[in-house]
Amino acid sequence: MGMTITEKNMARHAGLDVVKPGQIIECHLNAVLMNDITFPPARKEFLKIGKPVFDRHKIYLVPDHFTPNKDIQSATQAKVMRDFVREHGITNYFEVGRMGIEHVILPEKGLIGPGEMMIGADSHTCTYGAVNAFSTGVGSTDAGVAMAEGKTWFKVPETIKVELIGKPNKWVTGKDVILDLIGQIGVDGARYMALEFAGDGVQHMTMADRLTICNMAIEAGGKCGVFPYDEITEAYIKGRVNRPVEPINPDPDAVYAQTVTIDLSKLQPVVAFPHLPSNTHYINEIDKDIKIDQVIIGSCTNGRYEDLVAAAEIFKGRKVAPFVRCIVIPGSQDVYDQAMKDGLLDIFIQADCAVSTPTCGPCLGGYMGIMAEGERTVSTTNRNFRGRMGHVDSEVYLASPYVAAASAVLGRIAGPEEV
Repeated sequence: MGMTITEKNMARHAGLDVVKPGQIIECHLNAVLMNDITFPPARKEFLKIGKPVFDRHKIYLVPDHFTPNKDIQSATQAKVMRDFVREHGITNYFEVGRMGIEHVILPEKGLIGPGEMMIGADSHTCTYGAVNAFSTGVGSTDAGVAMAEGKTWFKVPETIKVELIGKPNKWVTGKDVILDLIGQIGVDGARYMALEFAGDGVQHMTMADRLTICNMAIEAGGKCGVFPYDEITEAYIKGRVNRPVEPINPDPDAVYAQTVTIDLSKLQPVVAFPHLPSNTHYINEIDKDIKIDQVIIGSCTNGRYEDLVAAAEIFKGRKVAPFVRCIVIPGSQDVYDQAMKDGLLDIFIQADCAVSTPTCGPCLGGYMGIMAEGERTVSTTNRNFRGRMGHVDSEVYLASPYVAAASAVLGRIAGPEEV
């Protein structure tokens, strides 16, 4: 019996010929990731073990959630990480000014590649399946132990095949694909399962699309999301991943728990209404009178250069509506730099947007975009749970950069064709 991409990856890192769903295995890791929130408790668990780090080059530490630091507590968290980096000689540490949002900079810098395996103490670590890796989020305890041991345990998940067919129309992005999928199967539809993307439609998904799609596998309850290795993957990793890699594609006779088909040619821009990512609506079905107060364009989901290009296409020559605030957050210093060189920041500023240094701040309700009672935000982030971005009686609508920018211009939830 053949194996899926995830099963083959797990077998490889467990040193086994075959694994099956439900099997408990121990896998050696290529990397362990933590941020400024999850690292301090992980460090406490690490210190209990009394061993050195398993490899100072394979521990990735990124202060991005409350940085630049917003208060004394967040500054203290970042300092705990910084002191650890100095003490243990960690080489992959990304300080403010040389950093970005963790799930943007790791693929950008080639720190995770095809066929590799990593864990991260952040739920959106599932992003890296876009480059044909296995990656998943874990708790700080597991991450702390992995820092010392270089390995961890898993239960082998079942896999859902997501068959993408057809070619997407203008304005349809990876964000719309993943929101549509979550709308179909629900926020627990892939609970502790792998989402494997396949079909002829995969060729129309850029790496930016794939990173967005895999990033939100967790919003469907998924253990991970993964794309096959193809020409798009090969082109992306060239010059980034400067080490030998062993890509993984599924066996022809791989067994899947379920198959879900998405016809990209019939897909429209999708908006997830409060208070679940599964509460999805196509743009042409939405009431034209849903007024908004704020727009956020950025995050580990949609803070890449291609996302800023999409937003700038809408904003060029236009203004943010009166009494609406729009915050644009490049996902990394490299994205910021490229956007500046290509004139995108000028477009945003002329449109009356605020442009921020890279940070996760508003996505998790941390800072720089908190809502008051009764306010509404259209956001390119990944979660819209009650109270996620501010007051418990505020609302978050999830959408692509095209829809977010169009909504900012018109002051209500709107599609790009309306502007």
